[in-house]
Amino acid sequence: MAVTIVKKRMFYRFKFTIECRNKLRISITSRPGEAWDKSREGSLDIRQRPLPGLARQLLLVSQSVGYSPAGAGTLQEPMGDRADGSAGQWVGPRGGLFDEGPAVGKMAAASRPSWWQRWRRRAWARDGAKLLLFLLLLGSGPGPRHVRAGQAVEYLKREHSLSKPYQGVGTSSSSLWNLMGNAMVMTQYIRLTPDMQSKQGALWNRVPCFLKDWELQVHFKIHGQGKKNLHGDGLAIWYTKDRMQPGPVFGNMDKFVGLGVFVDTYPNEEKQHEAQKRRYSPGVQRVFPYISAMVNNGSLSYDHERDGRPTELGGCTAIVRNIRYDTFLVIRYVKRHLTIMMDIDGKHEWRDCIEMPGVRLPRGYYFGTSSITGDLSDNHDVISLKLFELTGVRTPEEEKLHRDVFLPSVDNLKLPEMTVPPTPLSGLALFLIVFFSLVFSVFAIVIGIILYNKWQDQSRKRFY
Repeated sequence: MAVTIVKKRMFYRFKFTIECRNKLRISITSRPGEAWDKSREGSLDIRQRPLPGLARQLLLVSQSVGYSPAGAGTLQEPMGDRADGSAGQWVGPRGGLFDEGPAVGKMAAASRPSWWQRWRRRAWARDGAKLLLFLLLLGSGPGPRHVRAGQAVEYLKREHSLSKPYQGVGTSSSSLWNLMGNAMVMTQYIRLTPDMQSKQGALWNRVPCFLKDWELQVHFKIHGQGKKNLHGDGLAIWYTKDRMQPGPVFGNMDKFVGLGVFVDTYPNEEKQHEAQKRRYSPGVQRVFPYISAMVNNGSLSYDHERDGRPTELGGCTAIVRNIRYDTFLVIRYVKRHLTIMMDIDGKHEWRDCIEMPGVRLPRGYYFGTSSITGDLSDNHDVISLKLFELTGVRTPEEEKLHRDVFLPSVDNLKLPEMTVPPTPLSGLALFLIVFFSLVFSVFAIVIGIILYNKWQDQSRKRFY
């Protein structure tokens, strides 16, 4: 879905089209009879661009497509790129200077323009300010977005989000995120594990999430020196009851309670070719790296030897290692419907990976991500985590149907019952049990002796 702004002036028609919230397309068409009577078009990628630099980019694109009306001005030098951080300047048609600032233009001209040129400049500034305000409201998130009809409105939840410069990471009581293991904070990313053997690290949110419907966007990068199938092991994104629990499942505990999404980069099962041929047909053999998901109520173990096949909800191949594009993963949970999508090929489009209805996740769990390396290794970096609350209209029937649950489950998928280990008895309880057992035993013996004596007395009377 594209959002279009059309501005008509006396001699030209200016159209801005914003596609997927991260691409701006500019089209300029002049009226017939004008000296410049052509239609030009250009585009630019505005994803992750700072808002103050958009004015410069708009004029650069307009100049690249051939639009240079009187009073619009030309670019003298790049703005916002100086070592001292100061803004650049625009050079007007008569040598006037325009300083970049919160307003689009500020006159510092050496010559006085005509009233017609002043009107054209004010029109340009007015249109540019409106467009920048619209872009600010629309947002320029870290990844491509689908704008669908009827989609819920999104609100960024900062207490569950993380981005540069990672000020919320630490060990203090005011920190929103905690590091564990070998994880470390860098300037451009958080490295869960370095490209070294036998390392593990994790990043966990301290605030439990009580949202009904949400969407988590993960910007990550996996890279290293290892060649094909000589790297590992991958990373995982968690929404679980327990946090900061190291273990063998991508750096987290086994038999977890909640949701786990795994980006597995090493095929463990390829070490057992005969077993693989016996268990699975060639049509379902997977290509790694591979993304899979698992819902657990605390009774299931992740099967490393079979790459989690027995317990996965679904999965897809995702070539995410050592690629030059940014890699994004989105986990969306709306009305008991779990959807996992990815953007890994630089097209700024979400590709479906897993879609599973009937997933029931309790509220109050924690978000986190973890990674582990063994004999093989890789760099596992997290660049940003952004959680959005999805708000939509629910009918009373939906509210009743989607009431809160206390254990994770999936409709039409039988999970084993979680066995609760018996609690050890205290010393007093054990003493009381032994004492009353002895009393009961003595009482039973006494009753037995009395009954036996009565039976003997009755037997003697029969003989006399």
